[in-house]
Amino acid sequence: MAGDAWFLDSTEQSLGFILADHGFDVWVGNVRGTRWSHGHVSLSETEKEFWEWSWQELALYDLAGMLHYINSVTSSKIFIVGHSQGTIMSLAALTQPDIVEIVEAAALLSPISYLEHVSAPLVLRMVAVHLDQMVLALGIHQLNFRSDVLVNLVESLCDGNVDCTDFLTSITGQNCCFNKTRMDFYLEYEPHPSSVKNLRHLFQMIRQGTFSQYDYGILKNILMYGRLRPPAFDLNDIPKSLPLWMSYGGNDALADIMDVQRTLDELQSKPELLYLENYGHIDFLLSIKANRDVYDHMIEFFRSLEKSSSS
Repeated sequence: MAGDAWFLDSTEQSLGFILADHGFDVWVGNVRGTRWSHGHVSLSETEKEFWEWSWQELALYDLAGMLHYINSVTSSKIFIVGHSQGTIMSLAALTQPDIVEIVEAAALLSPISYLEHVSAPLVLRMVAVHLDQMVLALGIHQLNFRSDVLVNLVESLCDGNVDCTDFLTSITGQNCCFNKTRMDFYLEYEPHPSSVKNLRHLFQMIRQGTFSQYDYGILKNILMYGRLRPPAFDLNDIPKSLPLWMSYGGNDALADIMDVQRTLDELQSKPELLYLENYGHIDFLLSIKANRDVYDHMIEFFRSLEKSSSS
């Protein structure tokens, strides 16, 4: 997803609008690969090298660059808000001291650092058949689920193997509260392209149960990292003093409760938590009740920090 995901519903329901209406200076990020971020100083999106990245680069370069730029313009510390992959990026970035210095707090929706207990049936099917390797074998490096090749591949994975009648549920788990009559409108914007390398990195997290840098295999790992296995992002490196707020759901088939608990166990701090039994992965962005169920609590968290810093 791209930054437009924060604005897909009405001004009363979309978090981007809600934060602005509450007086926050809202900056919206679009990482490389999304349709808003296909520019490059030398590479074309048709070249393999353009897509040679995963969420590791999105965290350590794209998100880091955005945060440093915002800080340089505003001379203020930043409240980070992330959902899904945005939380992977945020947690990885917050292990870096130069990022923590300019962040006031982070609010994470469907927080992910581990994916070992993913239960979404279509995702598990993709992992089992090594969809990432299949696509690379076809010479494809841009992951675009609107392309004919990917559409046909996914249809073949569903056929007789996974019930994809409700396609979104097969990928994310059951969502309780978003307006399904707006699905065609949402699909005008989402999903955005990504890289096959990013998909492969996510699948490594599922297969290996790790929160680590990209695994190139033993020989290239030695060349890249000087070790057999890629270095882990150590959540214990996120300072205890950094305020964190997290909201997660009982029906989320991607940010599973057990994986969220592992994240919490590895953090030094004790984040403020909001658990919603009936919420699924997409509900945190698109629920018609998220303004009351989720966003009011998040804004209260931010306001409490503003009050404590001004007193």
